[in-house]
Amino acid sequence: MKHILPTLALTLVSTTLHADEFRPALEEYLSTNVAMWVDDPVLISAIRSANSVTAGYGPDQINAMDQAWRAEVGMATTPTITPILKNEAAAFLRDIVDASEGTITEVFIMDGVGLNAAASGVTSDMWQGDEAKFTSTYAMGSDAIHISEVEFDESSQSYAGQISMTITDPDTGAPLGAITVGINPERLF
Repeated sequence: MKHILPTLALTLVSTTLHADEFRPALEEYLSTNVAMWVDDPVLISAIRSANSVTAGYGPDQINAMDQAWRAEVGMATTPTITPILKNEAAAFLRDIVDASEGTITEVFIMDGVGLNAAASGVTSDMWQGDEAKFTSTYAMGSDAIHISEVEFDESSQSYAGQISMTITDPDTGAPLGAITVGINPERLF
């Protein structure tokens, strides 16, 4: 037991230092890759469609959607998850993941209340509205960006850094939703 705690502490410290080391690479990936496709009409349309349904949702409805999603993860029947994974925007996101050849671990877009609107794969929950990937982007307005620490991601079952940013309505310039891109940081070097 005495040997485990110092090893665990060293691992946690090196993970934090390692994460700081990856931030410039994640920022570069954002500007040279993600920014090229984040405003694609397919993604804009998916968020607009989701917002038309969820804009009036209150905390109870959002929580019910999130709980239903969580209960469906790993199940054969997934009436909450399936529409988020089986739409044109989700197919577009899967193509992005495939084209990255392992650099991108997952991608999902969120609507104006923080619920997933489309995803490349199943996320651990549906509501991102209480997490920095949403509160530090959509809630902060257009051009807001959040870059996470590198950590183990339950959804992709890998170590990843996440790049998140506000998706802006091209017609109004107002925040429309947000996107999170999981990155395998080791693939950036």
